[in-house]
Amino acid sequence: MLQHAGTQAFRNATAQRLTIAIVCSYTVSLVNFRYRLLQTMVDNGHEVVAFGPEDDAPTIAALAAIGVRFVRIPMARAGLDPRADVRTLSSLYRELRQLSPDLILSYTMKPIIYGLIAARLAGVRRRHALVTGLGYVFSGDETNPRLPFIRRVSTWLYRIALHGDGRVFVYNQADADDIRAGRMIRDLARIVTVPGSGIDLQRFAAAEVPEGAPVFLMIARLLREKGPRDFVEAARRLRQRHPQARFQILGPQDPSPLAIPRDEIERWVTEGTVEYLGETTDVRPYLAASTVFVLPSYYREGLPRSILEALATGRAVITADMPGCRDAIVPGENGYLVPPRDPEALAAAMERYIVNPKLAATMGRRSREIARARFDVEAVNRLLLTEMGLLTSTLD
Repeated sequence: MLQHAGTQAFRNATAQRLTIAIVCSYTVSLVNFRYRLLQTMVDNGHEVVAFGPEDDAPTIAALAAIGVRFVRIPMARAGLDPRADVRTLSSLYRELRQLSPDLILSYTMKPIIYGLIAARLAGVRRRHALVTGLGYVFSGDETNPRLPFIRRVSTWLYRIALHGDGRVFVYNQADADDIRAGRMIRDLARIVTVPGSGIDLQRFAAAEVPEGAPVFLMIARLLREKGPRDFVEAARRLRQRHPQARFQILGPQDPSPLAIPRDEIERWVTEGTVEYLGETTDVRPYLAASTVFVLPSYYREGLPRSILEALATGRAVITADMPGCRDAIVPGENGYLVPPRDPEALAAAMERYIVNPKLAATMGRRSREIARARFDVEAVNRLLLTEMGLLTSTLD
């Protein structure tokens, strides 16, 4: 469980006590990504109620420890079942009517669409959206013939959900551009760019790059669009020339139809190409034991939390030249960008660290500097709270 660290820097907020609703599509994310934000809201005297789809006991206990109440709602993170989505909308409407919050903040696609529509119907006046990435629907994948229709429907739903005058927070310029191009909101001044979810620089402390054989670590849900197959193919090529190098994948298998099948992962391990580390609630030891972090994702990321964690730990990063992924990388300084779906280019970038063992440490130090300058969670939360009218002044 996370420790209840102080947030004294934020304690000059508005004196009025508000009831705040937070809606997510993955319960664990409330602690993994939003813990400090929720804690700060509570520390400033507000009542905070979090809505999520899974009854995750450790998460619920961690939230209760800082005074956040949890309410379970039915929601499928993936899938296009209209009946299930109607149940989600109806449940949120009932809960919000009963709670009558002063403000709602929803993040990720379904919570934004159904959470904000339900809030609008329930009479919640202050409605804010945190777009953590527009996702696969807006990826431009031309191999899926249904995608253009799904994108049109999603754009229409976003227009309904984002009606009003609340803030629309985005992590990267590409998402802001798509929101404008899709005319999802009328007042473009409502769009506010924030540097991702931020990273706790004390919790994710810098760690020296270990000596010895290089270890390339990928952390992600095992979805096709996250690029694990490209990582594995690059590893196959490199192991022929550099058998001492190690390649590790850390992350949960996913129920999505876009997930990598279990038997395919087992084949990768059996053939000796990669080490599959399973899933964990604490990635820090794995990052500290790695040499370089790799994320060849071609998903429409917002700004991947895993990249921010790698930067804070002091690791060089190789990632795809895609919206969100590219936003934390200065090519040649703290890592490299490679074309998406290009295992050959990925292998070439990884090989640079094998033939030049000092490169990872040099770029890793630069990563830590970038994390400190741009992605400190305290600064990110201060921006969010100020834009939502929950923070009127701060202490130096």
